[in-house]
Order: sequence, then C-alpha cells, then structure tokens
Amino acid sequence: MRAIRRQLASCGPLPVALAAWCISGLPGAALAGETSVERSDGGVDLMQDSTDEGDARSSETSAVAEELVDAVAEHEHDVPLADAVTTADGRAEPLRILGTGVEPGSAARLSWSATQLFEGVPVSTPVLAVNGALPGPTLCLTAAVHGDELNGIEIVRRVLHDINPERLSGAVIGVPIVNVQGFRRGSRYLPDRRDLNRYFPGNPNGSAAARIAHSLFTQVIAHCDALVDLHTGSFERANLPQIRADLRNPDVVTLTLGFGAMVVLHSKPTAGTLRHAATLAGIPAVTVEAGGPSELELAEVKRGVEGIDTLLAALDMVKKRRRWSDPEPVYYRSSWVRADNGGILLADVGLGTTVRKGDLLGTITDPMNNARTEVRSPWSGRVIGMARNQVVMPGNAAFHIAIQADDFEVEDEAAADVAPQRERGGYVDGMSE
Repeated sequence: MRAIRRQLASCGPLPVALAAWCISGLPGAALAGETSVERSDGGVDLMQDSTDEGDARSSETSAVAEELVDAVAEHEHDVPLADAVTTADGRAEPLRILGTGVEPGSAARLSWSATQLFEGVPVSTPVLAVNGALPGPTLCLTAAVHGDELNGIEIVRRVLHDINPERLSGAVIGVPIVNVQGFRRGSRYLPDRRDLNRYFPGNPNGSAAARIAHSLFTQVIAHCDALVDLHTGSFERANLPQIRADLRNPDVVTLTLGFGAMVVLHSKPTAGTLRHAATLAGIPAVTVEAGGPSELELAEVKRGVEGIDTLLAALDMVKKRRRWSDPEPVYYRSSWVRADNGGILLADVGLGTTVRKGDLLGTITDPMNNARTEVRSPWSGRVIGMARNQVVMPGNAAFHIAIQADDFEVEDEAAADVAPQRERGGYVDGMSE
C-alpha cells in the first residue's frame, strides 16, 4: 500500500484508468460523477423546493464548517493512511468517544443522542466500537443517513460483530442507523422532510438537520482517520455495488484500491454530504452504493461485507487473506438514460451488464394503447444503476451507464447530456448520497 501511494504522488505506474487521470490532469468538472443533477426521478425535491431554502441551508452550515475543520485538523495525521499500521509504534491506547473509553482489545456498544422528539424525549442510536489490541488507524462506518436504506445497516452489523479485538490493529467505529427518525418512519428524510445528507458538517444552532449533522460530525466522525459511508439507490432505483470517490485525493485512492473487486466511479462529493465534509476536514472518505431502498438484499449485503473485510486486510488492520484480488474497472464519466415516453418500464438488462452503443436497455409500453418504445444506450459502458420495473413519466431516470473511456468522444447532442448540469437541491444525477 505504501508503494501505491508513492506511485500516485509521483504519477508513476498505476492501473490504466488511474494513470490516464494522473498524467492527463483532467479537471474535476469534466470527470465522472459530476455529469448532471437531479433531485429524484424528475420530481420536485421534498425539501429543497426553493432557492431561498437552499441558500439558508448553505449559510447555516458554512458558518461553522471552518471551525469544525480546524478542530479536526488538530488531530490530523502526518502519516499516510496506507502507512498507518506499519509506522505505528508503542501500545494501543483507549479509544475515547461519546464520553466513554474503550480499552484496547475490547468492544463496546455505545449510544449517540443527536436530538429530541417534540415531546422532549431523547432520540438515540447505537454506536458500535471495537478497539484493537494493537495500534493503528480508526476506520468509521456509517449507514442509514437516509432512513430507508437498509443494506448498509446489515453490512455494519456483520462487519463489527465479526471483528476480533485481540487481532485488530487500530479501531473500527460503526453507526448502523444515523437517521434513526427516518428509519422508524421508513423514510429517506427527517420528520421535517429535510435530507440529512445535505447539511454536513452541520451547525449547533441551525435547523434540526444541521444540529444532527453537527452532533454526528463532532462526536463521532472527528475521531476517525477514514470513513466509509454506506448508501443504496433512491426512489425505486438500485445501484450495482460500487464505490463513489474523489480520485484526486491520494488517501481516498488508497481506500478505493483496498476494496478489491468493486466498481469505482470517480465523483467529486456534493457540498453538504458527509463524504464532502469529512474529506474537507482531512478525513479521507468514500461512499459505497449497494442495491436499492426499503429492502434488505442479502447478495448486496454480502458484497459490501466482503469489500470492507478486504479493505481492513489491505490497510493491515486485520491479518486475513483478501477475498477479492482482481480489481474492477475505474470509470470517470457516467450518465442516466431517461425515458422519452410515459408508460410501463420493463428492463432487458440487469445491474452490471456490459452494453455497447445502441444496445437495447428496455422498453416502455403505454398501457392504454399498447404503444411500445425502445430505450437504447447512447454509449458503450456498463449498467451501474437502474430504475426498478415501474410506471415512468417522460424524463424519469431509467438506466445509469458508466461510460467506458474510449467512448468519451460522443456526438454533440449526447455530450450535452454528459456535461455538468446543476439544478436546485445539489443532487448529482444517479447518486443516492
């Protein structure tokens, strides 16, 4: 892992996709994950339905962002993440978090209370902490920042309860249900219909969302050396298990390489997301997307667990044989193919399908007159996200295509769809986070 980071820093030999990015110096605005923006499948965002609301949200979080970044920077590590275990010396120390000290070689179930219900009853959620007997970095796992995203909850549970503290170098902190209020209601949003993942790093005197974000960031995230934020697709869309990461950050690249065989999509994080706030504060962070909302999908859970177990081994935090050795491709651009007609969408491809330009992705049938239209791929690449079979309206996002590098030179009309397009609410097209 040390050699990987040195290679990246010098733009030396790298996997083909990373080398192409490093040598060419592509600007962030032209890379994948920043293609276009949408709130959901073409609808009006439940919370950000006015520019005034968005401006207020930005001002209330930015006012304390610099202060939080400085506070975290006091604990900033000079040692690269890839070297954190091999350069550690001495004995492991107690992990002090949420007012509790977790001794080396032990695990604890703690409680984080972010806010209160209107009745004045505190709302708390469990925090699982495993402090290894040996020194090393602290890795944080967060899930259910959106309350209807269930796969990450089970991934965190399985990973944390499978770790042997006596054989762990460093510590692992897991917050399986960040948005406990949304989780209880089966909703993506907080009770006031705000998207919690647009308010980090938060504000102790701001809205409910900003206060919860500030509490999580200062009480939990600030203790981490790296972060994996677990999500699923949103609004009846599912994602192929994949990593969203800003590949311009060397320590973030270290994280992505550690996952093994999982698709990587370069993505500059949207302001207000947990990934953006953590990375800005010097805590390298990635988002893992796996599956869809409101369902517990065991195949996706298994892949997520395998990916994080592989990461722990790659960081030398555990001594295990890696489960995955052959890395998946890295993609730098992606875009959604949208429905041009309303009707019943039936897919002819699945998540992970490799497609060529012009291949049939699915059909849309008008249930009233039986008129049928085809949805074809404008690019060669891979299906990394898709809407579940359902009734769609014109403009709904149907298939998310990661575009292979040799298909970047597309026709002007298609290229216009790939270019960054900002809309209200700060949502990046195809991104649950």
